[in-house]
Amino acid sequence: MRTTANIIRVLLGALFIFGSVAYFFKLIPQPELSGEMKAFQDGLDAAGYLMPLVKALELICGIAFISGRFVPLAVVVVFPISVNILLVHVFLAPEGLPVALFVIAANVLLAYQHKTHYKALVSSRS
Repeated sequence: MRTTANIIRVLLGALFIFGSVAYFFKLIPQPELSGEMKAFQDGLDAAGYLMPLVKALELICGIAFISGRFVPLAVVVVFPISVNILLVHVFLAPEGLPVALFVIAANVLLAYQHKTHYKALVSSRS
């Protein structure tokens, strides 16, 4: 189980690093969007700060996943991004659903693997 979790952690880290580097350096041309997905993307672009912030967090967490350092923190930071990736692909762009399912499943697996680190976060007393 430990070896499998390490492989999944590195793959998830590589996916986040690739996605963020491709975004910042414009390595992959943006596909032509239409309908609700175009409206959603236009809204993200209109905010100005949101996508660079998300991609910077993905890059930092990807580095943490690959290096194996600060993994419990990286899981917590990237979890809302992973949920959003899943929901976007469920409701707006189902063609990317397999990758979205991998991202959320890998994130949940890593959270489960490091569950002892989260006991203080879900404690009702400080």
